[in-house]
Amino acid sequence: MADSKITKSADQTHKQVSVAEFFEKNRHLLGFNNPAKSLLTSVKEAVDNSLDACEGNGILPEITVQISEIKSGRFKLIVEDNGPGINQKHLLSAFGKLLYGSKFQTTGGKQGRGQQGIGISSVILYGQLTSGKPAVLIAKTKSEAQAHMYVMHIDVKKNEPEIVSDEQFDWGDKECGIRIAVEMEAKYVEHKQSVLEYIKQTAIVNPHAKITYISPTGEKLEFPRVTDKLPLKSKLIKPHPRGVELGVLKRMLKFTTARTIKSFFTKEFDKVGGGTADEIIKIANTAIEDGNKKLPEAKRIKLIDGKFSPKYITPDQVETLLLGMQNAKVARPSLDCLSPIGGELLRKSLESEFDVDFVHTITRPATVYRGNPFQIEVGIGYGGSLDAEGSVKLIRFANKVPLLYQEGACALTQSMKKMNWKPYGLSQSSGSLPTGPAVIVIHMASVWVPFTSESKEAVSSYPNITKEVRLSIQECARSLQRFIGRKRRAEIEAKKREIFKAYAKEVAEAVTSLN
Repeated sequence: MADSKITKSADQTHKQVSVAEFFEKNRHLLGFNNPAKSLLTSVKEAVDNSLDACEGNGILPEITVQISEIKSGRFKLIVEDNGPGINQKHLLSAFGKLLYGSKFQTTGGKQGRGQQGIGISSVILYGQLTSGKPAVLIAKTKSEAQAHMYVMHIDVKKNEPEIVSDEQFDWGDKECGIRIAVEMEAKYVEHKQSVLEYIKQTAIVNPHAKITYISPTGEKLEFPRVTDKLPLKSKLIKPHPRGVELGVLKRMLKFTTARTIKSFFTKEFDKVGGGTADEIIKIANTAIEDGNKKLPEAKRIKLIDGKFSPKYITPDQVETLLLGMQNAKVARPSLDCLSPIGGELLRKSLESEFDVDFVHTITRPATVYRGNPFQIEVGIGYGGSLDAEGSVKLIRFANKVPLLYQEGACALTQSMKKMNWKPYGLSQSSGSLPTGPAVIVIHMASVWVPFTSESKEAVSSYPNITKEVRLSIQECARSLQRFIGRKRRAEIEAKKREIFKAYAKEVAEAVTSLN
């Protein structure tokens, strides 16, 4: 009897929560740890959204970010772009529903700033949680005569947008775009992890964007574009056999429209033709035969025929197919899913942002980690007005997004620290960043950046990634070494000339007296 009461009581405490409800209670997972960081995260998510929308539709981005102080500890963030806008059918869900979007891919995919469909809706969620105020969203597409203005918030229990008011109005000469305004609890700071620093760094890796920033003091800063050329548009690719795990493979087999196992591989995967599909099945069958030798006849696994329907593959057979996928000779993934900055544009951006005497940039050939294509770019600027006494300025990016937090936990930083910089002309304490008048930019572009957490602040360490970062840095560092060497030799020669000039008169008189 007592056991029955306990069971009933326990059952009553169980309930399902929505994803919005979960993140409302765990907002730190998305980067809303404190008022200062929350403001930066909000700006980042809104600007990322605008850049992706513009680039995806062939529009040179023009983005305005405005922050105004409402009262102590309360700020209003306004971000406006010239993007394509969003169809009314999807607009409210895109901004008012977490885990809703067009960017999330379990496998395959293409390079983009957002990966989860959480970003901009989490900003609205944080705003309503800390200010109690709804967000104001204005949107217009080219096909619409008037703009739509929604005052909205998120129904946390349902993870659904809820409209407070809706009206249409004439948005002047604005052809298309989106404007979002959110009030929130925040703290405005000015240091290396500030909104201004984020915008400066965003301008470096997005040279095609024009960004206007209006600070709480009313100061207006313009970051003009340095090129009118849009970045290479990344293309969607199918998953690569090396990057698929067992659970995903089972789901793909369950929902595929392919009629046979062989056509499943050729249809659903990148770089898999008929010959590669046959090899995968052959390796799987070899594993089955080896395993069957140790099993009684009743428990032996049936060999896989390429003509089998995927619907009837057993769990044991799926495991052997995964083994085949991991061991068959498969070409590297397609690389047109990536959109790097490019060495020349990265150089122009560094020269535009920093007063330096030397710049060298490199874009490494694309490669893969766990079947996911990625590419590393590095730029080094040296001299000029950069601080010669402190550590070098390290700027990290992932898919053209600045990484301002968790520097020490990031694989990009760790690769920097593990290098011996002394042969390249910079001093360094053991296990630290080098010291000297230098700025170093590291950018990782990938269809799936392996972040250490949902807040997307640091890159996880994979051997292939750290290797590519090291090789990129070393190549740039060798150019820096040559520049510093030439500079030092020139300084030595100049000193010799000065010494000669200083004693030229005495030498001439001495020579004359000898004659």
